[in-house]
Amino acid sequence: MFQLQPYKGKSTRHTCPACGHKMCFTLYINTDTNQPIHLKVGICNRAIKCGYHYTPKQYFADNRNLTNNDYQNKTPYIKPFQPLHKIDFITELYVKKSLSQNSNFVSFLYSKFKPEQVQRALFAYKLGATKNNEVIFWQIDTLNRVRTGKIMQYNPLTGKRIKHQSGAIDWVHNKLKQSKLLNYNFNLKQCFFGEHLLNSDKNKWIGIVESEKTAIIASLNFPNLIWLATGSLNNLTIERCTVLTNRNIILYPDLGASLLWESKAINIQSKTNCTIKVSKLLNQIATINEKENGCDIGDYILL
Repeated sequence: MFQLQPYKGKSTRHTCPACGHKMCFTLYINTDTNQPIHLKVGICNRAIKCGYHYTPKQYFADNRNLTNNDYQNKTPYIKPFQPLHKIDFITELYVKKSLSQNSNFVSFLYSKFKPEQVQRALFAYKLGATKNNEVIFWQIDTLNRVRTGKIMQYNPLTGKRIKHQSGAIDWVHNKLKQSKLLNYNFNLKQCFFGEHLLNSDKNKWIGIVESEKTAIIASLNFPNLIWLATGSLNNLTIERCTVLTNRNIILYPDLGASLLWESKAINIQSKTNCTIKVSKLLNQIATINEKENGCDIGDYILL
């Protein structure tokens, strides 16, 4: 059996064979012998800038003549590294131009929380607004590069998302492409909402929820955690979680999504050096109706 080498200090992190950066490469090891498969079989932790990932499966597919017992004694063929497709970004000027509290979502927040709390969230998450009072949830990565912004409309009285056609989800990169302000071939690669906050405190625990709205509400009530949002149920992926290496994380899945996120947590924890716990609080206190409606932690905070 093979797995990524567990972190046990600097000696377990190596030089990446693709980008050449030191102490950023994790080898795959044979769990029976605790020895690496090959010095080029592993993953670079610089997922965005490098993206090198050569798995045991790929290695043995490229070297079908090798068996699990004799692979260390032969000179293997190493598949040439193919760099990731270029990731495009949006200029920060659009974020600065959009910064505003004039969205229906923020109006709802003001009706539920203290003004100073809301203003802190506005500043931290760089919330924007459109001329139609929609909120813009900007996706900004750990290097402060703007990936895109999710545009959503909310009822200012109930805080519920408006889902009819005029209130459907839209994206800043789509708007810019339609206005010919962005290249039509813009290559989007999403990140966590709130990801830029990871740099604020490297020792703080991280709370991850599905919706951006819930991340904001949770941050207002539990500021001792850094709150991120995946944006959708299936956006909790190993690739996206590489930025969480060596961090402590608590997942707060929506009701009905616990089993899926628990299985994802196991895979993510095995492939990245992070510690993940999955909160079971909602399942313990939820009614049958609340479970059927897929309530999340934000719904309970607002009760």
